[in-house]
Amino acid sequence: MRAVARNVGGQKMIGKYTISKYTMLLGCAAVLAGCAGAPEGTSQDNVSDFLVAAATIGCEIKHDSDYAPIEFQAGISKDQALGIAQFLLARGDALPLEGGGLRVTAGPCAQTA
Repeated sequence: MRAVARNVGGQKMIGKYTISKYTMLLGCAAVLAGCAGAPEGTSQDNVSDFLVAAATIGCEIKHDSDYAPIEFQAGISKDQALGIAQFLLARGDALPLEGGGLRVTAGPCAQTA
């Protein structure tokens, strides 16, 4: 059975359900946010590998040298690692540390957060 969308009294009706324009906009925004799976130049696999590698060093990246084991284990470049770190911060999957650096709070690091 196909759902038919129609306007009734200024409200969008899909089947027997009323959907306001605001609700539709929120739904679209949620779908688009879910599409942002990885920063440019990386894949979702790179992000997952980064999270696993970050867990092996205690989930905190305090110094520039902390990126080296993550880069090696995840098989990514320094630029990719920095991009993923910024992506995780923006997404709320990492927290900035006082004095610089970040603490990863997603993936295997979620249990230690």
